[in-house]
This record gives sequence, structure tokens and C-alpha cells, in this order.
Amino acid sequence: MNAQGLKIRNAQDKEFESVGKLTVNVYSQLEGFPKESEQPDYYKMLLQVGKGIEKENTELLVAISDDAKVVGAVEYFSNLKNYGSGGTISEIKNASGFRLLAVDPQQRGKGIGKLLTKACIERAKKHGQHQLFIHSTESMKIAWGMYEKLGFTRYPAIDFAQGDLPVFGFKLHI
Repeated sequence: MNAQGLKIRNAQDKEFESVGKLTVNVYSQLEGFPKESEQPDYYKMLLQVGKGIEKENTELLVAISDDAKVVGAVEYFSNLKNYGSGGTISEIKNASGFRLLAVDPQQRGKGIGKLLTKACIERAKKHGQHQLFIHSTESMKIAWGMYEKLGFTRYPAIDFAQGDLPVFGFKLHI
């Protein structure tokens, strides 16, 4: 399977559980990232990522393989007021953001994360936004490289700590 065989669309209710499990699986395997025993509430939130779309201006996007499997997902916010992370990002006006990008570990390196990120960029453009924000951690350095290649730059004004974990902000001018 390559990125061309994928369909990016909004998640369906019946997919929420598999998206939550995928997200927990991906984040729990990140080297240096807090484990579930260290941040149980965070992992509970990951498992229930589908509930996020109950918030206004929020979409859960999925990458669907040609055999109808969820191989990636991301939560997109057309308005940052419901972004839901720490720090000051929720106070930024006239901007979009995304978080909780996850790609099936068996499908990495096929451009799925890039397709999901580009879908968020396109949605931000469609919503008339000129800025797109994200957060990442040291454990997600591979994603950092992808974001930077797409034009994102570090934006320390929205950095915060999740417990003992430093979380770094990035910004894309659209």
C-alpha cells in the first residue's frame, strides 16, 4: 500500500474505538514518552479521541486503506478555542490547529502522516485561516522533520509541559 491508495475523510462513529486504540498504541510506543501508568488520564483521553468531535469546530480525520482499515488519524480544529492541550494555544484567534496525529506503526514511511497533515492544511485554507498550529515532543522527532519540510517552524510562545514532558509548539503561515 502507498499513500495514493488512501482515502482521507472524517471518521465515522463505528471507527472511534479503533482510532482510540491506534492512538494509544502509537503514543505508548514512543521512546521517552510517558507510559500509561505515568499519565493514565492522558491515555484515557487518547482512547476516547472520537469524543473530541462533540466540540464545535472539531473533526477527527482518518486515513483509510484500500482494504477499508484505519491506518492513521488526526484531530483537526478550525478554531483553537477547543484545542484542549496545555499552554496558551487556545487563546490564539483566527487560526486552526491539529493534534494527536497517529499512524499505524506497520504503515510508517508511506506518507500517511504527510497526507493527514496536508488535509489539515487544506481545511485551514478552506476556513480562511492564515496560521496552523501543532504541538510535538522530543519523542516525535520523525514527525518534526516532516512538519519542517512542510514549512512549519518552531513557535515557543505556545510551549508547555505535560507533567515532566516538555511539549513544543510549531506554526505554519498559510
